[in-house]
Amino acid sequence: MSYGASAYAKVSQTALSPREAEAAVLIKAASRLQAVQADWENQKGGLPEALNFNQKVWTIIAGAATAPESPLPEPIKTSIAQLSVFVFRRMIDTLIEPSAEKLSALISINHNIAAGLRT
Repeated sequence: MSYGASAYAKVSQTALSPREAEAAVLIKAASRLQAVQADWENQKGGLPEALNFNQKVWTIIAGAATAPESPLPEPIKTSIAQLSVFVFRRMIDTLIEPSAEKLSALISINHNIAAGLRT
């Protein structure tokens, strides 16, 4: 990558708003899960790593959204907490009994939340 392109890439990453950054990391997590799902037979060995990344993302999102100092209204905090519990349970279930189909819900949730953050 040329110096100019590299500099532009760095600036564009630091110029993201917090909502855009959260959306980008959710899309990155969804992409990792999709890569495993799309080529399950060859990529299922990468499942723990993809789920671990997704878990880190959701731990940060859940913690920030439900923190007492979060400016979000209580009903939204509650909804994010409930959605986070579902995500964590699905990830554990997928680790215990792996299947490509179980990733669909996680991928969909990440994409939908990212889309909401971008609006």
